[in-house]
Amino acid sequence: MATHATKCVVAGKPLLGAIGCVPGTTTAGKRLALRLAGNRAFRSSSRCLMATTDMSEGELSKLRVKSDRLMKDLHHSCQWGQGDSWGNAPNETGMSRLSLSDADREARKWFEKSAQSLNCRVHVDAMGNMFAIRPGRRNGPATFAGSHLDTQPTGGRYDGILGVCAGVEMLKVLEEEKVETEYPVGVVNWTNEEGARFPISMVSSGVWAGEIPLGRAHDLKEVGGGTKTMKQELERIGYLGDLDASYKAMPIAVQAYRWHTITVKGKDCHTGTTDFSNRSDAMLAAAKMILHSHRLATKHSCLASTGILTLQPGSTNTVPGTVRFSLDIRTADDARLMQMEEELKADFTKIASGDDVGGLNEGGTPGKSCMVEWRLDAPSKAVKFDEICIRCVEQSAKAFLGPQADSLVQRMTSGAGHDSVFTSKRAPTSMIFVPCRDGVSHNPAEYSSPEDCTNGAQVLMGAVLRYDRLRAERAH
Repeated sequence: MATHATKCVVAGKPLLGAIGCVPGTTTAGKRLALRLAGNRAFRSSSRCLMATTDMSEGELSKLRVKSDRLMKDLHHSCQWGQGDSWGNAPNETGMSRLSLSDADREARKWFEKSAQSLNCRVHVDAMGNMFAIRPGRRNGPATFAGSHLDTQPTGGRYDGILGVCAGVEMLKVLEEEKVETEYPVGVVNWTNEEGARFPISMVSSGVWAGEIPLGRAHDLKEVGGGTKTMKQELERIGYLGDLDASYKAMPIAVQAYRWHTITVKGKDCHTGTTDFSNRSDAMLAAAKMILHSHRLATKHSCLASTGILTLQPGSTNTVPGTVRFSLDIRTADDARLMQMEEELKADFTKIASGDDVGGLNEGGTPGKSCMVEWRLDAPSKAVKFDEICIRCVEQSAKAFLGPQADSLVQRMTSGAGHDSVFTSKRAPTSMIFVPCRDGVSHNPAEYSSPEDCTNGAQVLMGAVLRYDRLRAERAH
């Protein structure tokens, strides 16, 4: 999409693939993603009067998304799963729509009904991924736009949601202007992109790309001690589809990171009868590890974050014997990421043994040793997107912005992971970023102005149509 302010910042992400909302470098943005999906047209639409291949550049540029309609759809879809308020206006609320929840089911129904009313067929695969496809003049893979409808527990109403709504708005413009694309086009809604409820982000696009086994994904249990699995919840809300979750069944024409769960094991003991020197304190060791990960990430110009921490037995007067915490490490360079991970593994072992790493023991009392275990939950290498897709985004942005385009458009690297990471392994992909106020995302106060949302949707539509024409030219 774009970056912040009134800019349309074009990120080097998958164009043939997806457009969605994500945080930018200094200003967080929302992600709208395009993808090229291989699906046969189910019929050629004779009612359309204008083909993209017959349109001049001027005629193509005159097609316009409707800002009021786009924002109305976005806010309408946010009635399901509203979160905390950050202002006084009706739409000044965040979102708490976890994947495969009742609220997610209602949002999915809205998306499905909207797409069907726009001459699309909606296909659902075994991971609940939803593919809405509008036919073209020829059979072939569809060019998809889209993102995801699930949010963080304390998220905003733009990340992901704007990407899906921008795709729906594109379909509305094509229908009302009676535009017929050369190949099918569509909108995709990926399941559990955030990884907030089931602890692998982008898991469903990962299954689609053949990078994550279906069984492993289906068996994922919800975080926070829940017992429900992804498959159980897909069945419960009615979105366990018959279509294989695979790029072979539904072909579609970022910064590196690795998620770990760290388990520190010590020994439970009474807080009143056990002095510091005789404690094997798993919580104290884990706290030192988390602080050390921050210091080491700073040293390597990387990022390290802990968002989940659980301990046992969870009693005020018992020193915890087992602590588990998440560790999210990321950077733009794969080699640097792995170097930091190896250093962290070595240093965590030392910390668990009681060694004074980086002065962490200063001012404290040495205790007994603990043990530490690592489990890799989700790896993601740095991704470079398709150059032709990126150029289609840039051409669309320049046609829309005119002479100011050179100063308003830039390529950027996303600090966050997206479904486009996986789609780019199987189809040409790029991304478009839209700015967020003050760079805030994954927060109830996440906000993108109607102008910026419209700019992103306009660039998305133009990029999809330009890619459609390019495919037709190459076919000849």
